[in-house]
Amino acid sequence: MIRDLLYFFQKKHILYCLLICCAIFIAFLSIQSSDTKKSPLSYTKPDRLPEIKQTLEKAHAFWDAGKGDSAYFYFNKTQLLCEPKENYADYYVESLNYIAEILQRYGDYYEVENTLVKAFPYLDKTTNVKYAVNAYTFMAYNYHSTYDYEKALYYHKKALKKAFSTFRKSRIISEIAFVYMEQGKYQEAIDLLEPIAWLNIEDKITPSNTGYQRTAKLYNLGLSYLYLGGHKQEAFDCFNESLKVALTLNDDYELITCYYAFYKYYKKYNNPELKKNNIEKAYYYAKKSNSKLYEINMLGYLIKAENDENIDNTESLKKHLKIYIRKTDSLMTARKKAKNQFADIIYNSKKDKEENLELKNQKTENELLLQRHKNRSYISYVIISVSLLSLIFIAFYITKKGRRERTSEIFKNEMRITEKLQFELEKDIDKILQFTAKSDLEKEENKEKLLSHLNNIYSTTRNISRENSEILTDENFEKVLKEMISGYTNPNLNIIINGVNTILWNKMDRVKKIVLFRAIQETLNQMKTLNDATLMSLIFKKEEENIVILYSDNGHKIKQKYGILEKRLQNVENRIETIKGTFNFDANSESGFKISFKFPI
Repeated sequence: MIRDLLYFFQKKHILYCLLICCAIFIAFLSIQSSDTKKSPLSYTKPDRLPEIKQTLEKAHAFWDAGKGDSAYFYFNKTQLLCEPKENYADYYVESLNYIAEILQRYGDYYEVENTLVKAFPYLDKTTNVKYAVNAYTFMAYNYHSTYDYEKALYYHKKALKKAFSTFRKSRIISEIAFVYMEQGKYQEAIDLLEPIAWLNIEDKITPSNTGYQRTAKLYNLGLSYLYLGGHKQEAFDCFNESLKVALTLNDDYELITCYYAFYKYYKKYNNPELKKNNIEKAYYYAKKSNSKLYEINMLGYLIKAENDENIDNTESLKKHLKIYIRKTDSLMTARKKAKNQFADIIYNSKKDKEENLELKNQKTENELLLQRHKNRSYISYVIISVSLLSLIFIAFYITKKGRRERTSEIFKNEMRITEKLQFELEKDIDKILQFTAKSDLEKEENKEKLLSHLNNIYSTTRNISRENSEILTDENFEKVLKEMISGYTNPNLNIIINGVNTILWNKMDRVKKIVLFRAIQETLNQMKTLNDATLMSLIFKKEEENIVILYSDNGHKIKQKYGILEKRLQNVENRIETIKGTFNFDANSESGFKISFKFPI
């Protein structure tokens, strides 16, 4: 029963399957353990979507009311709630887009870039391309505001690739043209705007945007014509059509830029009266729309227009200058105050974020601490048990396999030695038997011949014994190697050894010494058997980090037996290859036969 069980486990395929199963089981447990340890990072709060929607609604309410600071607070709170972000990609990216727009209005361009960079990895996870288009567009605006026009163009073009509606594409093309205008590339801007400026491309999602976009395209095209020059009528037509569209919008803010465009037009074509008339209208609508920045800018242009006329109206000029100084100071003070308040909101938001993250991490860690403690011991015991069982089976298998291989190798060596003894000694023994049967051993000359035959048998058996005996690889290796080579000399064969003393044998690996010894020994055996050489030469050389052995002789008989020799020396070549060496024949040598082999030290 026990013997059958052992035989069952000795089967290779059973053992391999067992080891593979153990490895898979250990890997599975390791992954489970790793996931358990990492689970605080993927902790998901239940019922988070209603809270996200409620917070986002508050943010939009403050945004629509023009309260950017309060809107920022709730947009920031929304994006903090979107954890994990993959589950709420739409809300996360939308919040970051609004945060970026608010930051741009306050001129915090560095923080805008950091905010949008956080949104980019999740753009492909959103359900609507508008989030990606808006993110790329805001990044383009940001670089435009910092005068990095090349990067602005790069992100506008990325937004253009994402956009799918004709209206959105035309709007982005208009933005790209505006960047070209800032770069002074007016012809490039005209080439982009001419095909679309006069078209009434409708915004099907928000129809009210249609007119605003058309007046902006005409405005940009008109300015491009004006700045390029040589297109007086084309510029006028664009500005005039832009004004007509703006008047239908009932939006005083849009009329500011329309009349400002005519101011620039009449300024270039030197019509002081119409120039002053249009900048007065632009200033009027700036005040009416309560746009402080535009009001100050238009007032500044109005002062310049009055000053350029050189008319005697100092009271009006003084009045406008006082208003300009007062409003500029007021705007700077209001901006500084708003910026300080906004900075406080950002600081508090970041502080809240850090505190929320810390509290969340503490909570999840506490919830998982007990479970992790329970699992750790169980997993450790299982892994250790499986590992020990695997090691026992591996050790058992290797031991049994080693014993079988050693037994098989011993049997093969014994059979090889037996065959060699039979092959080498059979003829000599037959000769002795025939000689003793036919000869009178009392005669002195017959005794000498008998002794000579016996001596040959002794020499052959001694050589076979040496071939299969243990090789010394200590400091005496050089001496043993020389003795082995010298043993092949006889009255008809001389062997020259050169360079063996130049090799530092102590630094060579033991296995390489054994391989070298056997390779030379087997080569000499075959050459002595098949060749008719009277002189053999073995040269040992060191070339860089390699050992080179050159064998040559003066034999002629070997050329007819080259195929047999190549086959018999295949074992030598295999030995050399095991130590990453190379083996070469030179059977075409005019003088004798040459062999070389090389291997790294």
